[in-house]
Amino acid sequence: MGTFQWVWQYIRRNMKLLIPATLLIFVNAAAIVVAPLIGGWIIDQVIGQGHTERLVPFLLIMIGVTLGRTIVRYIYQVIFEQVGQNVMWDIRHDLFEKLQKLDFTFFNNVSTGDIMARMTGDMDAIRNFVAWDSYNLIECVLWFVTAILVMGSINWPLTLALAALTPFIGFLTMHMSNEAHPVYFQIREAFAHLNSMVEENISGNRVVKAFTREPYEIEKFNKLNDAYKARNMDAARVSRRYLPPLDILASMLSVIVLILGGFLVIKGSMTLGDLVAFNGFLWMLNQPMRMSGWLINDVQRFSASTIKIRRMLGAKSSIPVQDSEHYQKLQGYVTFDHVNFEYADAPEVPVLHDISFTVKPGETMGILGETGSGKSTLMNLIARFYDPTSGEVLIDGKNAKDWPVRQLRDQITIVMQDLFLFSDTIQDNISYGNRQAEPQLIQHMADVADASQFIAEMPDGYDTVVGERGVGLSGGQKQRISLTRALVKNPSILILDDTTSALDMETEAEIQKKLSPITQKKTTFIIATRISSLRHADQIIVLKHGDIIERGTHDELIAKHGYYFDTYQKQLGALGVKGGESNGEA
Repeated sequence: MGTFQWVWQYIRRNMKLLIPATLLIFVNAAAIVVAPLIGGWIIDQVIGQGHTERLVPFLLIMIGVTLGRTIVRYIYQVIFEQVGQNVMWDIRHDLFEKLQKLDFTFFNNVSTGDIMARMTGDMDAIRNFVAWDSYNLIECVLWFVTAILVMGSINWPLTLALAALTPFIGFLTMHMSNEAHPVYFQIREAFAHLNSMVEENISGNRVVKAFTREPYEIEKFNKLNDAYKARNMDAARVSRRYLPPLDILASMLSVIVLILGGFLVIKGSMTLGDLVAFNGFLWMLNQPMRMSGWLINDVQRFSASTIKIRRMLGAKSSIPVQDSEHYQKLQGYVTFDHVNFEYADAPEVPVLHDISFTVKPGETMGILGETGSGKSTLMNLIARFYDPTSGEVLIDGKNAKDWPVRQLRDQITIVMQDLFLFSDTIQDNISYGNRQAEPQLIQHMADVADASQFIAEMPDGYDTVVGERGVGLSGGQKQRISLTRALVKNPSILILDDTTSALDMETEAEIQKKLSPITQKKTTFIIATRISSLRHADQIIVLKHGDIIERGTHDELIAKHGYYFDTYQKQLGALGVKGGESNGEA
């Protein structure tokens, strides 16, 4: 599908607006003919032949038609702007909807800044094409054709002389278009890189200031800004090469009319009034020629802007998202059957290898492992953010791939390491996964997560608006709000990925005590680096380089004197080990 065919599928949704607007363009083109013709009649009939009584009617007609044409042009300009806004809204809606359906693999490879460039600058280029370039293109074609027809009826030899310049204009326009297209694509690429850098800098402004790297960031910005400027200068050089010749050719029209037209008037082959009328139509040839270069630039900018938007809209998710009319409540049986996994962009690096285990409803599994051992990836497979490279993940005995994705994820909640709070009230953040949650439930779960006290001390309590990504809250506060959000959703499968890492051990122990009655009714996975977070789990697995190297209960793993025991000893000390081996306590 070509660029114009693609955008037409959005434009045609506005046919009720487009048809009358296009008809008004034709009305305007027809009305333009009136003023030059009457100008010629005034010269020949009023001045040349002395019919002075015709002057006032001629002037009234000219004034009336000009006023009417101005109103008509204003109306269809407004309509085309409305169509442009509608088209931009539809494309932006489809693009955002597509983003909600794309999987983690897509977002791992596309930067936020690049996406924002598509949603802003590229969208405006499309709007400009639909709202301004489209009717200007129609106008220019109509003016040119109308002028040729009317001027030909007045004096065809002079019209033919003017039309002789058309091939040269077409030649220049074609070459300008070919040169401009790659340049404008490079401009959009440079803008996306600049946008990505700025977005990253703003998001990481605290890190920048903490390491006093402002000069480095400014230098990095200047390089990208210079690259963006250079690409725009390339576009300016293309315009510099072609726009002046196009302007010169357009100006040559007046020279030809004055020289050849004057000669024809002197010879008597043309009246002075006809020459005046002919000259009045000249701008209808001149304007399209002058505008052709600018319109070509805009069209190429539009074409370049659509490329990545169309790619993004055409992106395929490896995990299709679909809804299901038949909602089935999960019991919470989770089985990994010889699961292997590698990321698509690094298939040579195995992340998980031959993972097998079963967790029953009401059981808690603890997962321990060093950084990069595959703990979080393993949990992402349960929620089907990724699919195994081989093997099966079974939920309630059915392959996770056979569950409708939304239905599956609606009953699984992961409190991730990368905590994210929206710039909204605390209450809305907590009820994000359960909009029907009663205030009593929210407050109860906040108490379980040990968040109720510090929330009550906030300026507006639960109605306090937190900053972007939870700016203004400590790491522990964000963790407790995130945990509250997960509990309020009331999932069948609860995954806690290092949820209490920012809390002191006393607070963590209090939360675990309050969580116990809740987790006994759910299938719970706890990923942690602290033994104290895992010790009460029904079963614990230890991951290393994607393999399960140990499994068992806390007491069983302590007795093995392996990796788990060593970690336990380092964290709690040899005395705690000796005192707790027999009864599993420390």
